[in-house]
Amino acid sequence: MSLTLTLQNPPEVPLEVDNLIPERLAGLNAAKVSEITVLYGNQSARIGDFFRVDGTGDDELRIVGDCTRIKMIGQAMTRGRIVVDGNAGMHTGAGMAGGEILIEGDTGDWLGAEMLGGRIVIKGNAGHLVGSAFRGGHIGMQGGEIIVHGNAGNEVGNAMRRGLIAIGGDAGDFTGVTMLAGTVVVLGRIGQRTGAGMKRGTIVAMQPTEILPTFRFACTYRPVMLRLVLAHLRNRDLPITEAQIGGRYRRWSGDDVELNRGELLVLQP
Repeated sequence: MSLTLTLQNPPEVPLEVDNLIPERLAGLNAAKVSEITVLYGNQSARIGDFFRVDGTGDDELRIVGDCTRIKMIGQAMTRGRIVVDGNAGMHTGAGMAGGEILIEGDTGDWLGAEMLGGRIVIKGNAGHLVGSAFRGGHIGMQGGEIIVHGNAGNEVGNAMRRGLIAIGGDAGDFTGVTMLAGTVVVLGRIGQRTGAGMKRGTIVAMQPTEILPTFRFACTYRPVMLRLVLAHLRNRDLPITEAQIGGRYRRWSGDDVELNRGELLVLQP
């Protein structure tokens, strides 16, 4: 029987639950999980102070309720699956190395920050800095994939090194800023200064976007690699069309202020 946490007393200040990951909960009964210590603001608290706990820990953890003020869900997890039937707070999936996180609602900032592997799927919207490096860090997401069905904020993929980020809606400013490698796909509108300071990697924009003057037009073509990526995302239930899979893309190389080996692909209408 999987473990289910049902939120009964919503926290008034952020609650940090970085120790609630499948590998640490395996084999624990409901009573033991209820006694696990978490950080509530600047004080210690118990899981049982906020959640009703049912079942026994295994490879799947289900959290039910509006967890907007609950931070670090799935942080550093290496295996298993976490499902949140509602919203999730900041730092969801930060540093995770394996497994899967599914959020049925929205999530806060720093989703999948500095993640190493695994998969995160957000059915709603995400905040700023999806798959990014933390402030003061130089390496963001290094593997795995993040799929956001709704919109995302600024600095998606900041300092990203590897992996795949797909945004089904709109993305904010500075998408792919200081990007080192990896792939970012945005199906909706994309904000200003896309790819600023990027060294390598690929940013795909399905809508017309502002091109920085430090990017140079290279060619118009049909990238074979992109067909595979888009077919994969369509299998993940993103609304990818045949026109996008087989379409022609204008390729811009940049950023000239760095190595000029990154690319911005913009779908040609």
